[in-house]
Amino acid sequence: MPEIKKNPLIWALLLPEAGFRSQVLGLAEALGGRVVEKNIDLLKPWSLLPGHLCPLPFRGLDPALDRLEPPWPDVVVACGGRTIALALAIKKASGGKTLAIYIQNPKRAAKAFDLVISMRHDGLNGPNVLTIDTAIHRVTDKKLETARSEWQERFSSLRRPLVSVILGGRSHSLRFTAAVADKMLTDLATLANTTKASFFITPSRRTEPEVSARFKAFAENQPSARFWDGTGENPYFAMLALSDALIVTEDSISMVSEAVASGKPVATVPLEGNARRHEAFIRHLFDTKAISRFDGRFPEMTNTGLPDDIKRATQAVLNLLTLNG
Repeated sequence: MPEIKKNPLIWALLLPEAGFRSQVLGLAEALGGRVVEKNIDLLKPWSLLPGHLCPLPFRGLDPALDRLEPPWPDVVVACGGRTIALALAIKKASGGKTLAIYIQNPKRAAKAFDLVISMRHDGLNGPNVLTIDTAIHRVTDKKLETARSEWQERFSSLRRPLVSVILGGRSHSLRFTAAVADKMLTDLATLANTTKASFFITPSRRTEPEVSARFKAFAENQPSARFWDGTGENPYFAMLALSDALIVTEDSISMVSEAVASGKPVATVPLEGNARRHEAFIRHLFDTKAISRFDGRFPEMTNTGLPDDIKRATQAVLNLLTLNG
């Protein structure tokens, strides 16, 4: 019976977008091999072409970033449309020896990959497709335990219950408007009055300055609250590890998935606009009782029975490595 190659070489194709990067690294790191981060991007016109119709993609690589050259890896992990042609070109250049793994939906290129890890709301099916409920991410028990140990003393002055608030921002279809911010702040004030909760609030890169300013002012007026302004060490993993509950805006599938992975009660806040994929993702988590909608009450733990999608995805890749010999 063939064995899995020991210490496989894994290339993580990393576009600039944080959401793509976290998913690629989450899977690449979970595989347990030698992970090489390849920071890449495509220039125009290559970046404008669909992955299955992008010729000679190596020629379109941004010369200021990493090169893609032999020796070729055992596995290449990709996410984001601009990585599709590159991942498949690596597989071809290796003589088919490199396993090409794609996270999300590569659309018409799906059949060319060895494995596609696609979320339920993508509606993608096929013998090489693994369907998952939440996005692949980098949250692991080990990282949470490390963050808990490193940050526990720094969080000790915050009274219990401690609620972490994770803010997203504007996307193509969603807007973090003043009305959304004001409703959220009113509900947080209600939660503080009824439970004496403390808060740790962090914006993301997409949170607009005026929204951040509102939440910073709120934190400064609370008897037990902190607002991370982006300076100093990032407390994100500590927030996931040390909070009693999490409140997350719904604009980021990755942020919501990471919050659910913390094992804490999670409540979400919708932004204004219409994003079909996000709505389908959130609706499925509501239906499975993995999350609730924040309404000023303390989030309740409802269901912790979602499958471990990273474990499933990792095993599927390892199975292919075994077959690949």
